[in-house]
Amino acid sequence: MQPTQRLHELGQSLWLDNITRELIQNGTLQRYIKELSITGLTSNPTIYQHAIESGRYDDAIHAKTVAGRSGEAIFFELATEDLTQAADLFRPVHRETGGVDGWVSLEVSPLLAHDTAHTIEQVRSLHRQAGRPNLFIKIPGTAEGMPKGSPWVRPARPRALTVCRAPPGWKAAAPPSPAAGSRWGPRPCGSRRASPTNASRTARMLLRPSLTIVRKIAP
Repeated sequence: MQPTQRLHELGQSLWLDNITRELIQNGTLQRYIKELSITGLTSNPTIYQHAIESGRYDDAIHAKTVAGRSGEAIFFELATEDLTQAADLFRPVHRETGGVDGWVSLEVSPLLAHDTAHTIEQVRSLHRQAGRPNLFIKIPGTAEGMPKGSPWVRPARPRALTVCRAPPGWKAAAPPSPAAGSRWGPRPCGSRRASPTNASRTARMLLRPSLTIVRKIAP
């Protein structure tokens, strides 16, 4: 038995902290899921910076530039293309665990760390663009990223907090008690109301012990 499988059976969620197009297209990610019990994947701009610097995205970047794209628009198109494929690979895990596991992540632009309105707009835009129920958006752990009365902890759109390193931020990001789920109001973007079951599921997703596999797993 693989050590990672043993950890999985003990209740640990093993998420890969890495993403490249090659990882998806050559079958490596599928092998990690099947053989190493990897149950989720995270990404961030730094990970993509290293991937893009490898030169493997040059052709795709050139094609998008010719098509009139530029700057962050190119990045988010590349990232969404990769992460929707990754999300599809994790969909069986997501389905089998009732949404507790099987997630992939995409981070909003770091330029929006202090811009509440545009963060909300980009979260909604990225979810529409990806169209995957098991893709969540990471938002900045800043005062503007978590304004008072923010709906972020409600499960209308899956999301997680990033770069949150101080106790006030942790407290602001903590989900309400599952028992409070029935008191939540209508969810943004025309979604159905939150239920106690959904609230409990969200709490399990956030609180379940997790272990991130950083960068690379030896072949």
